[in-house]
Parts: sequence; C-alpha cells; structure tokens
Amino acid sequence: MANTPTTAPTPDPENPGAPPSDAAKRARPGQLSGGFQLFRILGIPVYLHSSWLIIFLLITVSLGQQFTSLHPGWSTQQHWALGIITSILFFGSLLFHELSHSIVAREYRIPVQSITLYVFGGLSSISRDPSSALQEFNIAIAGPVSSLFLGGCFWLVAHYFHGNELVVASCTWLWEINVMLAVFNLIPGFPLDGGRVLRSIAWGITGDFTRATKIASYAGRFFAYLMIFVGVWWAFHGNLVNGIWTAFIGWFLLSAARESYTQIAVRNTLTGVRAGDIMTQDVPTVERNISVDDYVHEVLRTGRRCHVVTGAGRPVGLVTLASARAVPRDEWANTSIQAVMMPFDRAHCATPDEPALGVLQRMQTEDINQMPVVADGAIVGMIARDTILRVLQTRLQLGHLAS
Repeated sequence: MANTPTTAPTPDPENPGAPPSDAAKRARPGQLSGGFQLFRILGIPVYLHSSWLIIFLLITVSLGQQFTSLHPGWSTQQHWALGIITSILFFGSLLFHELSHSIVAREYRIPVQSITLYVFGGLSSISRDPSSALQEFNIAIAGPVSSLFLGGCFWLVAHYFHGNELVVASCTWLWEINVMLAVFNLIPGFPLDGGRVLRSIAWGITGDFTRATKIASYAGRFFAYLMIFVGVWWAFHGNLVNGIWTAFIGWFLLSAARESYTQIAVRNTLTGVRAGDIMTQDVPTVERNISVDDYVHEVLRTGRRCHVVTGAGRPVGLVTLASARAVPRDEWANTSIQAVMMPFDRAHCATPDEPALGVLQRMQTEDINQMPVVADGAIVGMIARDTILRVLQTRLQLGHLAS
C-alpha cells in the first residue's frame, strides 16, 4: 500500500478541541516510529518497523506448518528453512511493490522520502501529493501491477520448473500470495492503492482533489467497517484466528482512512496562512559569551526555550534549552553557550512568505520546535510549532462553528 507521509501532528477535525496525540507528535514523515534503517535502494532509505517481526514470525511458523502438512517426507530442517526463505522472499515482494510506487513517483519529480516495511506490509512515503489525476492513477496502479507481475513470474517457475520440490512449493505459495496482495490492494477504499485509483478517477471527473479525497476516504471507511463486521462474524462462528486478523486489518484501514482525510482537512485549513502572519516579532537574544548556567537562568526567567545568539551585534547562532542541557550540570558555569549553539549558517530558517504548513512539515521532519524568520538577511521574527498548531486548532473550531 502506498501512502503519502503524515504532514503534521494535527488535531482531529471531527473533534478540534482535542490536542494532537503523543504518537502523532513523535511521528516523522516517511518513517513510522519504532523502525530502523536497513539499507538504501536507488537512493531511497528502506526502514524495517519493529512490528514487521510479528508478521514475519507468524508467516514463517504458518509456512513451516503448511510445508510439514503438505510434504511429510521432507526433513524438519527443510520445512523450517523453506518457511524462513519464503517469508524473506515475500517481504522482498512487498519491497518490490513499494519500489514500483516510488519509481513512478520519481518519474513525476515527486521526491520519495523512504520505504518502511511493517506489520501490514509496506509504506512508500512521498513528499507531496501528485499534481494531476493521471499522476495519481499511475503511481497508485504501479503497486498492484508489480505484484501481478511477480505473481506471474513465480507461477511460471512453479509450473515449469520441475528440478526441485522445495523451489516449486515456495513459488506456488509466492505466486498465490502476490496475486492476493494485488487484489486486496485494488479494493476501492483509501488508503489502499485501489482507493487512490478511485480518488484519481473522482479527481479527474470532479476536478476537485479535496472532494475526490473525501469520496475515497468514505469508501475506505465502508470497506474497513465491512472487514471488521466480517472478522467479528467469523470469530464468533468458529474461525477465530482469521476473524480476529481480518477485524484487526479493518480497524487499521479505518484509522488510516480517517487520517488520510485529516491531512487534507489540515492542508485546506492552513491554506493562505504564511509564516509572517503568525510569527512573533519579539526575537529573544543572548550574548555568545554567557555561560550555560546563565542561559538556563534566562530560560527560567522568561520561559523562552530558543534564543538567537549574538556577537558584535549580529546573529551568530541559535541555542535551545535542549542543547544547553546536553552539557553536564557541573560544567554549566564554565561552558560558554557558544560551545553548544548551532551556527546560524546551519540553522533552519523560514521566510515571511513561506506557507505555514510547509514550515510545520520542515519542523516535524527536522524535529525542531522553533525557527527564525529571515527577510533580506535580517531576523524579523520567530515561529514556533505549537503556534502553528494553535492556529490550526482555532481555524478548525471556527470552521465547525461556521458550519
């Protein structure tokens, strides 16, 4: 399944008074929390989410038992070795699926931030939405087409390679699961590939991306509720494991469909808001020769956690409470903040005309909470992540009151 990245930790548009969740605050575009980088392929970092181990173990155990049942003449080592190898090839198939999305996206000059393998399969994270319905369609359909292609390749091996039963057994399972993966992803509900295909069609017909997203999101919710209902029905009628798993996937799709629509609501809510509109012109400064101890006392006095460091009347860096606290407590009095500041030429800065949503995305990506606003080489203000979120929350509340 190919998803665009979460653009920001956001309030729920259906409950705008609720604060962003802790999980949303920790999340980074292009990488689910709890993952680590495996390698790069075509310049794209590939992450492995910790939840991947769950499904890997489940599939390996299931395959080991299946091969034991179907091929009792094999040794135990063969059963389990083939289970492990087939599981690895399956996740290679998922990676190929996600790479197909990413390669098509890059053809349209849409940067791909990462690919993450996790419990439900894969996540291709692109930095922005496609600019046309045709681009959306081609990016979305690339995944299922690639899975069908792999399914065909494994089918050919399974049917025309007769030299090794182990190879035939593995390829038989792999062609079946790849075809199932393609069919499942073509379900016309967001955020599955089929939901993105549906959105591209609705977008092409209506000419309205937001309306098309809403249609695809509602379709996604419908199929998610259907899967939950079917899963619960199965669970209470003797098929407990498959029922629970189906309901769990339905719950995940329901959450993802809501989140996908929330991202569009956030983008529309912040449309037209610029950094200069919500920045504060009060820029806190400290001299570069003061000690970390003096700086901490300044933070305690003012409550400001980010300061511009000046030298000879001009900005030379940025210092935050977090960077100051990295210094051992007994060294605060003898350490200058110049030793812990970030040089100004390396600092992330915004311009007054930059969209607030773009600033928020950069803050989230770089894990920073404040950013100087610079115009004509001079600092004209400071903008904070929580300020943007408060503006977003207020606009969502006013939007609901107006409706």
